[in-house]
Amino acid sequence: MTSTHHPVTSTVMPGSASAMVLRNRLLARARLRHMQLLVQMADLGSMRKAAEHMGISQPAATHLLADLEQLLECTLFHRHARGLRPTTAGMSLLPVARTMLQAATQAAEQVSALNQQATGVVRVAGIGGAMSGLLVRAIPPFGQAHPDILVHVQEADPVQLGELMAADAVDLALGRMPDVMPEGWHFEPLMADEFVVIAGSQHPLARRKRVSLEELADQTWLVLPVSTAARQVFENLFEGRAPTRLRQVSARVPALLWAMLAHEPLLTLVPASVARQHVSAGLLCHIALPRRLPFSDLGMLRPSSGGGAAADVLANHLRAFAHQ
Repeated sequence: MTSTHHPVTSTVMPGSASAMVLRNRLLARARLRHMQLLVQMADLGSMRKAAEHMGISQPAATHLLADLEQLLECTLFHRHARGLRPTTAGMSLLPVARTMLQAATQAAEQVSALNQQATGVVRVAGIGGAMSGLLVRAIPPFGQAHPDILVHVQEADPVQLGELMAADAVDLALGRMPDVMPEGWHFEPLMADEFVVIAGSQHPLARRKRVSLEELADQTWLVLPVSTAARQVFENLFEGRAPTRLRQVSARVPALLWAMLAHEPLLTLVPASVARQHVSAGLLCHIALPRRLPFSDLGMLRPSSGGGAAADVLANHLRAFAHQ
């Protein structure tokens, strides 16, 4: 039996207002509270739970939703047997709402820090390899040396990193040399990197000093998504004798990869920077390779006009730390 979806509110009719009219309405009447309700309803799937999470009554939440739907002239949620589900319009608005709430959080953190005698704020974004390979080691001593500087850090994949730079949403980005450099930015290499084969510490090959390609090909491999540089190197590594035992989990979620490697005798190929933190902690180990597999350097991307005094201080620290 197919389920029937009903709009949460029945008073909203599809409108024909232009984008300019909707924009002006949102600027004049929309509030962050509207965006918060939208996100909470989508995440929790319930008007009641969303209202409780926000600390308001359910009638107040219903009124907020109706107000936003009337502003936009569209229905944002359908009711179904297990709760609420965003409509196509609701789904398209969610990323914008999340970005607005995140920006509000960042603004509150920055103003609070400045009110508490912070001398500056620096917004940093970096890819996973830069986070685990450099930032997790460099930031603690920086915080000790410069407690008056607020460092706001977020992880981003290469595409997101480019978007953040293009939008001037970061003062300093950590990643690899992009194929197309965003206008007004420059790249400074900080750390050499390479691809390594890693496994759980109990893998049969873990303590071997020398492992042949034939032996590696006989193992079970956890392969990464086709679009990753590691997957391309993996495809070329075995010179025509590719492994036949593959675990097909296509994911860019490091925590999932680490968990699988820790619990099963699997191998995978990743940049050394990505695995560095877990290898140093003894949770994973390197498997010997017959030859090195170089990868592009990790580095720092900064706007040519500079990102402010706090960003200069952090950039100098990272530069010195990487060359220790």
